[in-house]
Amino acid sequence: MISALTRLADWSARTPKRLWAIAFALFFTLAASWSAATPLGGSPDEHAHFIRAAAVARGQIGGTEVMVPHMVAGIEGKFAETGVRLPEWYKPLPKQHECYAWHEDRPASCAPAIGHSEKTVQVTTAAGRYHPAYYLVTGWPSLLVDGPKGLYLMRLMSAALCSALLASAVVTAAEWRRRSVALLGVFTAATPMALYMAGMVNPSGGEIAAGILVWTALLSILMSPDPRLLNRRLARVGIGGLVLINIRPLGLIWFSGAVFFGLLLAHRGVLRSVLRRKALWVWTALLGLATAGALLWARAHPDNSVINTPKTLTAKEAARQTFGNTETYVHQMLGYFGWLDTPAPAFTWLVWLGVIAVVTGLALALAYGRGREALALVGMLVAIVVVPVAAQASQAEQLGMVWQGRYLLPFAVGLPLMAVLICASRAPGQGFPWRRLVGFGVAGLALAHAAAFFWALRRFAVGVNGPWIPFSAHWAPPGGWVPWTALYTVAAFALVLPALVRDREPVAVEDPARRDGDGVPRTGRHSKVPAIG
Repeated sequence: MISALTRLADWSARTPKRLWAIAFALFFTLAASWSAATPLGGSPDEHAHFIRAAAVARGQIGGTEVMVPHMVAGIEGKFAETGVRLPEWYKPLPKQHECYAWHEDRPASCAPAIGHSEKTVQVTTAAGRYHPAYYLVTGWPSLLVDGPKGLYLMRLMSAALCSALLASAVVTAAEWRRRSVALLGVFTAATPMALYMAGMVNPSGGEIAAGILVWTALLSILMSPDPRLLNRRLARVGIGGLVLINIRPLGLIWFSGAVFFGLLLAHRGVLRSVLRRKALWVWTALLGLATAGALLWARAHPDNSVINTPKTLTAKEAARQTFGNTETYVHQMLGYFGWLDTPAPAFTWLVWLGVIAVVTGLALALAYGRGREALALVGMLVAIVVVPVAAQASQAEQLGMVWQGRYLLPFAVGLPLMAVLICASRAPGQGFPWRRLVGFGVAGLALAHAAAFFWALRRFAVGVNGPWIPFSAHWAPPGGWVPWTALYTVAAFALVLPALVRDREPVAVEDPARRDGDGVPRTGRHSKVPAIG
């Protein structure tokens, strides 16, 4: 049985194109299952993103400012929203979720039906200040189909975008010599929350998927150098960086953080050879232009919202509360569905944190005596705690307590990826059952994925107090809950297959420091070094 699975895994990874297609199909199945199994508007602020995407698709990049009364984390205020002209059926979307969101005992069947009126009216969205690039990708199906079908198609476009980024990360990890170990990092970084957001119309999904690709490609360049792969890896960093930076201003911070920690882990001589590549400077120029454009967009679209924060909410108090919420933010990065009212089961959290703890502990043990690697891992752990504290303390007096764990996830995915890739590059070839660890780890993650999906779908179908098996579901996704649960479970376990692939045979590659700017060997004597990773 095991040998048959191994042969099938080797077949799936025989060529990069085949592996990319398989990984894309599996990730898209998982994300699309979340798209179907979540009520429309049943994820954080999705109504605002639906409206923004539909408006951008119709050429309405901007709009008029409208002050809308709103409650933010229990604090009253007025949101500066953007008014756009859309078919009338978009107008009730902001209230679509209110009967069941934050009422965990109520199924989603109480939500009113979405209309089909094509009369054009003014509709407001809180996402009107966001960069339009993501919404151009996701919004165009609304021009072809109206009503719920159009909204589901918009979700599927988001799922396709995120799946393409994640599949590219899988192919990059599979380029390592110990590719089964490297693949464990990608699958650990792709938490249930990451795939849930990928299936929604929300910039967080693309942001997280792009973060996984940037970290995987960047660490591969710096820790597993191969001149033959350098240009394509630079392209993946560039594509992931363009998505990350153009989605939200925070993306620039997350990209910079990945570069900083990646440089801490860089092998000797790698940076010199990378700096000689023309492709690096082409992508650097493109990322520089994207950064300038994103900053100019943010400056031209300030947030004029007025939040009546109490005087007691000082920076010090916000920092204290945020630090106290660290465990909640970690759970939100792993799985907190709906409007942050549907936590994943404890089983999912325990498995995910267990896998992360094991690989991080092994990486710290292997990095012992190698100061920069240990410093990077410990620094990353500290940053995951400190960054939300600093961010919220600096903004609480203007915005209130608005931080969510998913905001940090594009950066935090670096922890499992760093830990696993340190293991892949430093671990001895003999004396430790790495493939067994990877097999059990990925199988556990698959089971945790399936548990999280079923738990969230059950909440929407019958509420948290309903029967464990929702045979008499009050709400059901298109096609029913049984097919989607089965499909998700099969796809989750199918992801185990690529991680069972056999490691590559070590080969000799030329020292990347002895190549010129185009990766062509210099004339004269060349040194040979064993392949790393």
